[in-house]
Amino acid sequence: MEAPLEDEPLAGALARIEGYKLAASDSALTFLSSIEPAELLKCVFPDSLVTVSESGRDLGKFSVTVEFARRHHQLCVLLHAQSQGAIDDSPCGTTVTAYLTTDLEVLEEDFHEYIKLEDHSLDRRCHMVLHDGQMVIDKVTTVGGVSKTIEGLVTEGSNFLLMRLIALRKRVPENMTFISFNHGLHIIHNTFSKLGLKQLEVGGETVEVFGLERIVDSVEDSPSTWQCYFLADGHLASRLQVGSPVTMKLLQLPSHIEKEDMQMCSKFLDRKEELKADHASYLRQHPEIRALISDFLQFLLLRKPDDIFQFARDYFITFASRRPPKPSLETP
Repeated sequence: MEAPLEDEPLAGALARIEGYKLAASDSALTFLSSIEPAELLKCVFPDSLVTVSESGRDLGKFSVTVEFARRHHQLCVLLHAQSQGAIDDSPCGTTVTAYLTTDLEVLEEDFHEYIKLEDHSLDRRCHMVLHDGQMVIDKVTTVGGVSKTIEGLVTEGSNFLLMRLIALRKRVPENMTFISFNHGLHIIHNTFSKLGLKQLEVGGETVEVFGLERIVDSVEDSPSTWQCYFLADGHLASRLQVGSPVTMKLLQLPSHIEKEDMQMCSKFLDRKEELKADHASYLRQHPEIRALISDFLQFLLLRKPDDIFQFARDYFITFASRRPPKPSLETP
């Protein structure tokens, strides 16, 4: 039997959310506004770690995938994170699926956390969706909507992508504090700071990793602190909550094939703006291109031929006589 979560009255939740006083820091807002598409593409890869105890016992697994997707015809980033394991031999897990804009604004996010005990189970769910300019939040049952935009909001989903971006830049602005919701829909602070570089053994090799600390404030309890270390390419190498006896760690370094794919994508992005400018310049110098294609499409839609290739051949062959023939190098 699942134990339902205790929800506060609708009016109280709305009044508290609408009247929040906490705000994200200027450095946090500046960071979000500075995110470039090239940086996001470097974050598109999967992470897979194992959860181990202090004695080295395997307790579960943790994975994160990031990819580009479309939601209602809008290009966005799809993030899926999942943790499965056991606490005192009781199965537990967390799943987060989030659709994010390129500046990490949440379009939709689903959070699910559970733990199965002998006599009962705890199941916590929270769903957020941006609808008509309002963030609608469901917590087991509908709790209410946030009618104002909350700048600097970081959710469980966008947090993973945010940390990848910070790790790739290898620097953390001072006093970088975001805001987020806890499970009770209280507005709380999330503060990020740099732990620096250190050596870590991964798959039998010693590599340099970049450390990042995240402190999550709490309304009732003391703040929780998470420490994560990343490889140079942004892959998560280890993750732990300070005071917890378990650690999530990477067993094997990413394959060379994956690194080569990321390098190719990076090179393509470096030339993307240059190519766009060059193509736009060529089209401006030859306005007849747009006119030619437009006339062909209109003629095609009027005739609606069954054989489009033959129709295109017959249409464009008439333009061949307008240019002088090139000299042939072939032997007659």
